Amino acid sequence: MHFENSSQAIYLQIVEYVCEQIILGEWPVGEKIPSVRELGVALEVNPNTVMRSYEVLKNEQIIFDKRGIGNFVDSKGQDKALSYLQQEFTSKALPQVFKTMFLLKMGVEDLKKPLEQFIKNYVSTTDADAS
Repeated sequence: MHFENSSQAIYLQIVEYVCEQIILGEWPVGEKIPSVRELGVALEVNPNTVMRSYEVLKNEQIIFDKRGIGNFVDSKGQDKALSYLQQEFTSKALPQVFKTMFLLKMGVEDLKKPLEQFIKNYVSTTDADAS
């Protein structure tokens, strides 16, 4: 995961990353997730940054802490992660998309083919990664 090209704070990018792992089923409900230190090493970020991300995820009830054991995906973690990312997209990214579409005189129909192509490429990429 690369953080240098985003204007979004690194800890929020990590929150999104964790949500994606949960939504995709890479980190299943009830399963232990990487420790703060493990994820910090894997993502090449300060463990304090990961800790801050995990606090957000706990506050959103996406993960929970078993003291002395680690952090786990909450029973409703997948739904809550999806809801969290939908809210973030709707409030932050979508207004910029709408502005761009307005300026370029594009409608929703103009997005249908590019979206279908993206999904096709994304599915084939994730299938290849799973192999």
